[in-house]
Amino acid sequence: MAAVIESKVHPAFEQLRSHRIDTLNLTVEEYRHKKTGARHLHLAADNDENVFFVALRTFPMDSTGVAHILEHTALCGSERFPVRDPFFMMIRRSLNTFMNAFTSSDWTAYPFASMNRKDFDNLLTVYLDSVFFSSLDPLDFAQEGHRLEFDKPNDPSTDLVYRGVVYNEMKGAMSSATSQLWQNLSSHLFPTTTYHYNSGGEPDHIVDLSYEDLLSFYRHHYHPSNATFATYGNIPAHEHHERFEELALKRFDRLDIDLPVHDEKRLFSPVRVEQGYAVSEQEETANKTHIVMGWLLGHSFDLQENLEGQLLASVLLDNSASPLMRALETTDIGHAPSPMCGIEDSNREMTFVCGIEGTEPEQQKALETLIEETLANVVKEGVSQERLEAILHQLELHQREIAGDQFPYGLQLIMSAISPMIHGGDPVELLDLEPVLDTLREKIRDPDYVPGLIRRKLLENPHRVTLTLRPDNQLESRRQEAIREALARRKAELTEKEVQEIIERAQALEERQTRKDDDSILPKVDLSDVPLQLPEPERRYDGDMAASLYARGTNGLVYEQIVLPVPDLSEDELVLLPYYTTLITEVGCGDLDYLGMQDRISAESGGVSVSFSAKGEVDDVQNLSGYMIFSGKALARNRGALTRLLGDLFNGARFDEHERIRELVAQVRARRDQAITGSGHGLAMGAASQGISPGAWLAFRLGGLEAIRGARSLDKSLDDDNELAAFCDRLAGLHSRIRQQNRQFLLIAEDEQLQPMLDEVKQHWSGQPEGKSEQWHLSQAPYQVNQAWLTSTQVNFCARAFPTVAVDHPDAAALTVLGGFLRNGYLHRAIREKGGAYGGGAGQDSVNGTFRFFSYRDPRLSETLDDFDQSLKWLQEEDHDAQELEESILGVIGQLDRPRSPAGAARHAFHNHLFGRSPEQRSRFRERVLAVTLEDMKRVARTWLTPDKASTAVITSHDNRELVQKLGLELQEL
Repeated sequence: MAAVIESKVHPAFEQLRSHRIDTLNLTVEEYRHKKTGARHLHLAADNDENVFFVALRTFPMDSTGVAHILEHTALCGSERFPVRDPFFMMIRRSLNTFMNAFTSSDWTAYPFASMNRKDFDNLLTVYLDSVFFSSLDPLDFAQEGHRLEFDKPNDPSTDLVYRGVVYNEMKGAMSSATSQLWQNLSSHLFPTTTYHYNSGGEPDHIVDLSYEDLLSFYRHHYHPSNATFATYGNIPAHEHHERFEELALKRFDRLDIDLPVHDEKRLFSPVRVEQGYAVSEQEETANKTHIVMGWLLGHSFDLQENLEGQLLASVLLDNSASPLMRALETTDIGHAPSPMCGIEDSNREMTFVCGIEGTEPEQQKALETLIEETLANVVKEGVSQERLEAILHQLELHQREIAGDQFPYGLQLIMSAISPMIHGGDPVELLDLEPVLDTLREKIRDPDYVPGLIRRKLLENPHRVTLTLRPDNQLESRRQEAIREALARRKAELTEKEVQEIIERAQALEERQTRKDDDSILPKVDLSDVPLQLPEPERRYDGDMAASLYARGTNGLVYEQIVLPVPDLSEDELVLLPYYTTLITEVGCGDLDYLGMQDRISAESGGVSVSFSAKGEVDDVQNLSGYMIFSGKALARNRGALTRLLGDLFNGARFDEHERIRELVAQVRARRDQAITGSGHGLAMGAASQGISPGAWLAFRLGGLEAIRGARSLDKSLDDDNELAAFCDRLAGLHSRIRQQNRQFLLIAEDEQLQPMLDEVKQHWSGQPEGKSEQWHLSQAPYQVNQAWLTSTQVNFCARAFPTVAVDHPDAAALTVLGGFLRNGYLHRAIREKGGAYGGGAGQDSVNGTFRFFSYRDPRLSETLDDFDQSLKWLQEEDHDAQELEESILGVIGQLDRPRSPAGAARHAFHNHLFGRSPEQRSRFRERVLAVTLEDMKRVARTWLTPDKASTAVITSHDNRELVQKLGLELQEL
């Protein structure tokens, strides 16, 4: 359905243009606020999920994290809502489908999305007041940013320490070698502009930020004249304007805001830099160096420059058949291409980066030579017309696809348009790619076009930095010693008055954190606003092919899956599955080697993948079933090619390219290593849950900490050619067994495409394999764990897990509501606000029958584990408000009703059916959630969350070895 174009314009605004984009089924409307000059981009679409987004250009000129800390602190109370924590309070009082705030390198944004109009209006009221009329209480700055406290806040004889949410968040973020790599490279590529600095904040610099600096930055940057508003959905623009004007804009006049916005001064000769990154003292440093090369390119907001940069990156790095990616994957200089490889176009000026990891510092010159020679060779030999057409095909497909399964679709569109708006470009051009793609199709007919781009933008571009980042197992101890000495000097210089001020501030902060605010001043939705359950996508079934068909508005794309039950695999074969699913789309197939197959996938589809999915039954988590899923998507004109591609992959994948498989395993190992600091809370929960059910054990072995350790061991073993050959044979054997299982098909497309798709499938596939499909059985005796996993990290991740029930058990609903209740009422305050962790919470995992507590980027260990226990005492001993229960129920319903993309909703419905999650069962669970009482939560906690059933796992640094041993945790080396 076409979006309604709204001609009505609010008198406070002027309409600059209206532009229809048929490929996206929306109309782009651009407005300017007459008085302040604030811009508004409205994407008018026939979609109930309305999105709001306001961005301020923020250009910090130091690494104190001022923009990031301000983003946090602005959400801690405002003029109209002078409560301590309106942002997190509104999360609980809302049916939002998305709520967050972002700090980018040169803008800060506050977005939300909701399908409920009342909820949207509530959130808009709070967001606009938070952004433009923030309280910025000094105690909130101390909590969210940084503060000095005594280790025991009321005891001045204890050491001085730094505390603060952003301080600990960035300690965690900058523990990652990849984060340090990007930040160090940026600092040298951009020696004079805002991108030289870490907008999130460097922990050692965060402590230099004063409260007065924060206020000054807010006054300078948080003004409508420096704001860009963006909205998406079916609320007309003039209705947004009425609320923008009434709630905020009418109180402001135009302000000329001086911001340090300019292009970087160009280097006239390449720069080479070597720096260290911290690893633990016990860690080996061999082959752990990263070397990357980065070039500064043109303006990201110039569409021609931007798409040429995208084309350049795709030609060189898109897949293993791309010349530069192939060179980086096959060289013996290092283990794997750097995760930094690609184009970065979110800054004012773009950067192109490539490099390697798992090498040594002395290989820097060899890598430069390899990259330069590869680029020169591409210039000399050119790029085939077929490959260039395939790249444009990918750009077209990416533009057409309606995403939104993880992130609201409207917000994705806004995020792609915001960069040109911030930097002075045209957002409509970037959204409406069709005319530009037509121009590019003309340009690529010239065989010298792409070689010319490579020559001008890379080979002849002297603004280039080569960064060598080597491991240093003494760096962290030197840093910590320097911090201790600085704090000791600071403490020795404190006057009695200053000592008392530190103690009084800590007391005042604790009082503020424990104060019960009057939250009735905040708007809310309640259970009467909860919508009816969304209807299921309609499924048609073709028994001849065991095919499920879903007609969905996919904007010209088709989706296909081949689904097979997992055969009865041994434990060794199960552990192979993640490698099998990763490698099968990266190896040769039939007569094509892996390079030819990569080209074919790119030319004929939007990508193919293989995955493994396992779940317990709705009433028994110990009874597991699992499926292998071969998936692909394509433009509708390529539907037949997609069916043949998936069929050939299924029937003809080869595991005989040993060196290729060796390279891929090294890449898998590198990616798994990098997951620890970003996903540590999930990994800790997985480790704590491992002994509770077969599904939890499987997740731990296949994707958890044990899988990371296993990847390191496997990677090392494959240096032996015989081991490598045996590994490849095992993959081929596993593939052969999977192919013998009975197949069924999932087809998703617009209605007119479904029958032709089904005809293609019937033409390509005939019957089922001979013999009966094997039945998979996995039994795992329950066991408890108490583990501490040691790695290189400046922060901790804590988890505790209890065995509970499957989703259809009557207690599952109360346990699910209990997770949000504990987080909202106790854990958020104790772990984040008081403890300084970036996050913490609890939740029921009914798929695996576990209830799990967690903390994320946490400076504490034993205290957090105590907080998990104390939250259960708080539940039983304190009086609780019915409003708190209602908020937790709303949170669960919001997750259950979360909108998905058209194709995603169909996939979700099909896989629910596959695993026995019927509409009736889900409706029953929803009704139970709505009926949960306070006594239900107390009862299920007493029944299931008892200390004798608890399992505990933490991820921490080697420095905490003695502490975790005192806690009775078994040491595990990562």
